[in-house]
Amino acid sequence: QVLLVESGGGLVQAGGSLRLSCAASGPTFGTYAMGWFRRAPGKEREFVAAVSWSGGTARYSDSVQDRFTISRDIAKNTVYLQMNSLKPEDTAVYYCAADRPGPPRPPTHAYEYDYWGQGTQVTVSS
Repeated sequence: QVLLVESGGGLVQAGGSLRLSCAASGPTFGTYAMGWFRRAPGKEREFVAAVSWSGGTARYSDSVQDRFTISRDIAKNTVYLQMNSLKPEDTAVYYCAADRPGPPRPPTHAYEYDYWGQGTQVTVSS
């Protein structure tokens, strides 16, 4: 069992930055791929970024490529999402997710993840 708790959301102006954190419990955190997803009002949940269990492979959606960076600190059982050059369309609830050990490439589909956090709100004003 893995418990995930997100933090770091808030209100920011367009062009600003935020860093989200996802603290994970459980002794096997280091073997899980981790992902970030988001759900904007009236829209479906969408993939944002994912990182392999080792931290060596990261994947991003086209909409956040070159603006967001996912990373993990295994010693701290924490995954981060650094978000730069934020846009109003980035406004959403952001969710952290964990995937039990599997293929080396971290997954990008929500159904592939086994554990989810409660989410943290990110609001970008224009």
